[in-house]
Amino acid sequence: MRKNIDDFLFHCKYEKNLSPKTIIAYEIDLKQFTLFCEKSYQIDNVKKIEKNILKQYLEEVSPKFKPKTIKRKLASLKTFFKHMEFEDEIDINPFNKVRIKIKEGKRVPKTIDPSIIKKLYRYLYERKNSLEENSYSYGVIVRDIAVIELLFSTGLRVSELSHLKLSTMNLKKSTICIIGKGNKERVIPICSTDSKEALNCYHKLFRKKINQTDYFFLNRGHKRFSEQSIRFMIKKYIKRIHIDKNITPHMFRHSLATMLMENEVDIRYIQDLLGHTSINTTQIYLSVNRKKQRQILTKKHPRKNLC
Repeated sequence: MRKNIDDFLFHCKYEKNLSPKTIIAYEIDLKQFTLFCEKSYQIDNVKKIEKNILKQYLEEVSPKFKPKTIKRKLASLKTFFKHMEFEDEIDINPFNKVRIKIKEGKRVPKTIDPSIIKKLYRYLYERKNSLEENSYSYGVIVRDIAVIELLFSTGLRVSELSHLKLSTMNLKKSTICIIGKGNKERVIPICSTDSKEALNCYHKLFRKKINQTDYFFLNRGHKRFSEQSIRFMIKKYIKRIHIDKNITPHMFRHSLATMLMENEVDIRYIQDLLGHTSINTTQIYLSVNRKKQRQILTKKHPRKNLC
């Protein structure tokens, strides 16, 4: 079975050209299932996997993981066995005999109160204005402002921002080309004047170092500014403005989408901006927007004109 998994991962990487994160997830999930089969059933042949083994595996992982993770693990197995069936490695796909439905609780996106974002911006720009332009601290704050401005103005995922390259940016036209989940490409316009100025200021200051690495956002060692470093950076500033909340980079994405929804921006535009494959994913922001919906219906419902 391990040989089958290696062949499947090769197919995903070189034939389907899936993203590295997807391949890593497949590898983790399939190897976990393999260990379960070897340990519990002494099975190492994919042809011997039957529906009762799948059910026992589901029983094994259910107490250990959240529903979303369990669904991913099962999806990895389904994709693997579908490929095995296509390659004639198995006669019958065991998932054809199993009906599994994992119910997830409703997730409400965590957003940042606009007053906190405003307070954060005020602190950052006041800090920048208080520093000498040729100091190390000035360079750090210029970079951090550019990062936070871009997170909020574009709704980029932190991984997308961390891997952003100069070659995918057009600072003159103020656009960014992103290859997101599932290798889906989207072009994002940067419309905020403050965001444009922050990016240009940062680029001007670090142009030489950026040209040497191609990564746009750099750490003190002139390497890629990692996702974890961005998280720590935001926590640092949130603590400095005396906010006792866990604010993450992804919450800027949620906040942007929610505010756009509140301002009656078409949900299809928000879907394209965020790079969601399905509009069902974008619709989670509707649940955060009930108060605004009530205000719109009260003000604009056609019944008012039928008196």
